[in-house]
Amino acid sequence: MNWFSSSLKVTDQGVGKVTASTPLTEDAIKDALDGDYRLRSGMSMNDGKMLAFYQAMDGKEVKMTLSGEPKGRVQRIDVTDPKVESEWGVKVGTPFSDLYTKAFESCIKGTGDDAQSVVCKAPQSQHVSYVFSGIWHGPEELMPSDDSLKEWKVSKIVWRAN
Repeated sequence: MNWFSSSLKVTDQGVGKVTASTPLTEDAIKDALDGDYRLRSGMSMNDGKMLAFYQAMDGKEVKMTLSGEPKGRVQRIDVTDPKVESEWGVKVGTPFSDLYTKAFESCIKGTGDDAQSVVCKAPQSQHVSYVFSGIWHGPEELMPSDDSLKEWKVSKIVWRAN
């Protein structure tokens, strides 16, 4: 275990040494994450396709989920570890108002597991997006107002290979 703060960063290329060319295998992921996490593997379905994933665990908490096609390469990484920030200084807990003045053109309503959230593209990267969560008393199908979003915070940083 690393006793100091995590040196992993989310960049345009990936997270730490995990990139789009990293095989979706336990050994490759463990090496690329410097052995900082215990890995747990699983399979799921997404839009009718099989998806393999590894959850990077710290104790009983999932800090990161790395996924892709079975026997393929890492295609997506969901970071929920507040110690891992983007190379632009954004981490879990960063307020919406620190990054954006309005949602228009940068953000969309979340879908699937993120249906209660708002997903915004990182201004510096087409591969990185920030998932914001917060309180919204409006209709579920509508995007919260910019005024409401000001108080929302990053709940997850997502990196996608494409």
